[in-house]
Amino acid sequence: MNTLLIIAAKELRDGLRNRWVVATTLLMASLALTLTFLGSAPTGTVGVGPLEVTVVSLSSLTIFLLPLIALLLSFDAVVGEIDRGTMTLLLSYPLARWQVLLGKFLGHTAIVAIATVLGYGAAGAALALGEVEIAAESWQAFAAMIGSSVLLGAAFTALGYLASTLVRDRGTAAGIAVAIWLGFVLLYDMGLLGLVVADEGRTLTAEVVNWLLLANPADAYRLFNLTGFDGVGRVAGTGGLAATAGFTAGTLLAALAAWVAAPLALAAVLFSRRQI
Repeated sequence: MNTLLIIAAKELRDGLRNRWVVATTLLMASLALTLTFLGSAPTGTVGVGPLEVTVVSLSSLTIFLLPLIALLLSFDAVVGEIDRGTMTLLLSYPLARWQVLLGKFLGHTAIVAIATVLGYGAAGAALALGEVEIAAESWQAFAAMIGSSVLLGAAFTALGYLASTLVRDRGTAAGIAVAIWLGFVLLYDMGLLGLVVADEGRTLTAEVVNWLLLANPADAYRLFNLTGFDGVGRVAGTGGLAATAGFTAGTLLAALAAWVAAPLALAAVLFSRRQI
């Protein structure tokens, strides 16, 4: 455990030195505060709470922004170290390769977690200092959104590590990372919608579509945040979806956790067999 923490701390220090932590935190805080103030303006006229609107807005922002940040952090975590020669030096120490990989992953995930908690926490603090009283359930939804956002970031960090162990040059790893982002964040839902329309309900029943949504970490994250709490579901207009999806919050979180564990385990296997 000490070995993992030492490697993770080294990655975190590198992130601080390269301004990754500061830059991502400021970016997420500025966008979160902007969405919070813009989204809370009409709440008095439509009868919804400002924090529920913020959760919906930040969930949509997270799906596009956080996977991209996580992939940019992690796509060259292995192949970049090998190109620079630092991986050879690191492996000269009495370390197992899985310890190196897991320690680096924990460090990069910590960077994503710090940026998410501080950035989105700034939006929550701004609302807490406002004049509108916010219910405890709304704060629970907000905390769940932040926690699941960290988990989503960890999932795409693991996918970035998988890309980094598959290839032998940084350019190819970067291309795979971009393809992962485009595929899961932009193209998957459009393709699924096209299949549903073309199938006309013959094969792709509602149950099949629900399981296909779990096959995308971004969709599992979206379902968890937009259907897990009644207030948020009313704002997002997903109350009916919550009734038909049939997935519990635990199932959706387990799907996200699987998207962390599976790519990371595969990356560890590939890294253990790689000639350096």
